[in-house]
Amino acid sequence: MIDSQAIETGKKCLAAAKSQGAAQAEVYIENGKNYEVTARDGEVETLKNSESLGLGLRLFVDGRLGFGYTSNFDPASVDAFVGEVVALTKVTAADPHNQLPGAGILQSRNKAPETFDDKVASLSPAWAVDAAITMEKVAKGFDPRIKTVSSVGAGTYQYDVAILNSLGLLDHARSTYLWAWAGPYAADDAGNGQVAYFFDMKCFADELATPEEIANEAARRVTARLGADKIDSGHMPVVFSPEMAAGLAGGLAGAANGDMVFKQASFLHDKLGASIAPANFSLIDDPLKYHGTASGAFDGEGVPTRRLPIIEAGKLNLFLYDTYTASKAGTRSTGSAARSYSSLPRIGTSNLYIAPGDVAPEKIVGDVKKGLYVTSMMGRGVDTVTGDYSRGAQGFLIENGELTQPVQEVTVAGNLLEMLPKIDAIGSDLTFRGSTGAPTLRVAEMTVSGR
Repeated sequence: MIDSQAIETGKKCLAAAKSQGAAQAEVYIENGKNYEVTARDGEVETLKNSESLGLGLRLFVDGRLGFGYTSNFDPASVDAFVGEVVALTKVTAADPHNQLPGAGILQSRNKAPETFDDKVASLSPAWAVDAAITMEKVAKGFDPRIKTVSSVGAGTYQYDVAILNSLGLLDHARSTYLWAWAGPYAADDAGNGQVAYFFDMKCFADELATPEEIANEAARRVTARLGADKIDSGHMPVVFSPEMAAGLAGGLAGAANGDMVFKQASFLHDKLGASIAPANFSLIDDPLKYHGTASGAFDGEGVPTRRLPIIEAGKLNLFLYDTYTASKAGTRSTGSAARSYSSLPRIGTSNLYIAPGDVAPEKIVGDVKKGLYVTSMMGRGVDTVTGDYSRGAQGFLIENGELTQPVQEVTVAGNLLEMLPKIDAIGSDLTFRGSTGAPTLRVAEMTVSGR
């Protein structure tokens, strides 16, 4: 919890910065408390418990930027700490875009979304111990072909942040979230093995899947993969499960990064206002989402947040900016600055998702005569500069509308500017497992490289 003493230290930093010649100053205070447990063979394997309290100071002197951070909140050390940051500022290169958000943009805040759960905050490590051991036991008991659980664990995180600046801003937020995962290993009679994972993360304890649900789903996934093999190469429809479609959302958001766009290092740099996807496709970043794990009323610079339709009804609607990159581009921040107390602001996303459609996921698969249903992927994914997309994939062959042979060691490839218009079905099953979500998606045709 950030107490009044920490806030007073922040105010002293601002006053000291002004007295030492800073034109503008900003303090970002963060207090985080985390524990995580993993288990093996019915016993605790690791238990990590940590708490941190830190202060980051950003200064601007004649267009020069200085930054430093500390975990020392002793009032007697404030002047020396600020002096070190001021000295650093004076030797950095001047840049007219180095500045705090304007006083006007810091006003008109939206109502803060609920992100703090007292129940999560009161959970002890014993909860995570019980969850991890239960998941391992349930997964092992699901099927005799499950030999072990390679990875299983649970944890919680709670944090408070406060931001103060020389323009008079003082704001505070706090959040919680908890998570659990299981990764069982299964092998068939020939000794051919597979590993699969299932993971869930929520802000509120009562919304997290139960340990039994997580273990059973992970076990179902791994046993379904047994017997996986390559398939013949070809061009075919590809159906992405919600978790894999979420990866496409992340790739698109990376290309909508305003700094990448300004540098013309994004394949979307000249597409603003253009229709790049079907009319039923929208990509949203919503920091005000109800119970979202990345929700917040202000960003890492104190700028009020708002729902951001990056792609709306198929049209590229906007790019994401923090204050610095917005100034370079001659526009306004979108409230997309992400940071910690030990880092400078950078462009990030909050609750990012592809909006759901109205097609049942069973029908999306059922309408495919022959194709690939993708449940797991590896590799880099999207090349932000070119839009090229290539990832190793695992999943199932679709034959006459049914999932049949499990598939592995294939590569799915295309280019996002060609893939997006070929999205011909969007599921009604929007799924969040953390801060990025998506429904089932079908791309009418992609290149699948197998044998």
